Amino acid sequence: MKKILAIGNSFSDDATRYLHQMAEAAGIETKVVNLFIGGCPLERHWQNIETGEAAYQYRLNGKTTERMISIDEALREEQWDYIVTQQASHDSGWMDTYEPFLGLILDHIRQYTGQHMPQAELLLHETWAYETGSTHSAFMRYHRSQEEMYDRLKKCYYAMAEKYHLRLIPSGDIIQEARQQEPFRVSEGGISLCRDGFHMNIPYGRYLLACVWMKTLFSVRASELSYVPEPEEGEEPADEALLARIRQIVDMAGR
Repeated sequence: MKKILAIGNSFSDDATRYLHQMAEAAGIETKVVNLFIGGCPLERHWQNIETGEAAYQYRLNGKTTERMISIDEALREEQWDYIVTQQASHDSGWMDTYEPFLGLILDHIRQYTGQHMPQAELLLHETWAYETGSTHSAFMRYHRSQEEMYDRLKKCYYAMAEKYHLRLIPSGDIIQEARQQEPFRVSEGGISLCRDGFHMNIPYGRYLLACVWMKTLFSVRASELSYVPEPEEGEEPADEALLARIRQIVDMAGR
């Protein structure tokens, strides 16, 4: 069994919503935990480590639970294979919001994993730029430009990954690439990968993220994936042609 711990917010919630089910359909047994606080930045993650506060809602295999937990309690819970963190989207393009907090968080986790789970790999999850026309209050920090936000956050994530010798889960890159492809060109009337201007579309945006995580963590090509998300309450079944297009985009990304 592969065990994945995400220390994040609603963006890691989007990323992990289908991951367990997608891996299961591919014959990979997983436990996927997301430590959730909406909009939580690195600075607050570090503050929560310092206080030991059980401030996170424990989300297991894409499902919400009532359990509240601290980061250290979550670290002790399992022999994790992958531990993933990220910056909050609103701060993602501002280098001065990453430090010293990311370094402190990584040092804290590495002190524990070095003693108790040396197999654990730490990764950064590259978040994504807001949709064109997003009404998110923080979008003005990027002059309401998706391209500016993407360029800034990419620079930050790549710099931090290099500094701390971390692999990057390149969700932001692949989402931006998908936005240049049919049928996701919003400027031409295409389908938005966001549901509200910043969180991922259900199911297509979340499906894309799960494909990216499968490719990064398990080296599984998206074309090999058979999982089809079950419709959420009130949602239409997923269009399998669109899912196939997403798999194609993920496989082609970075070539």
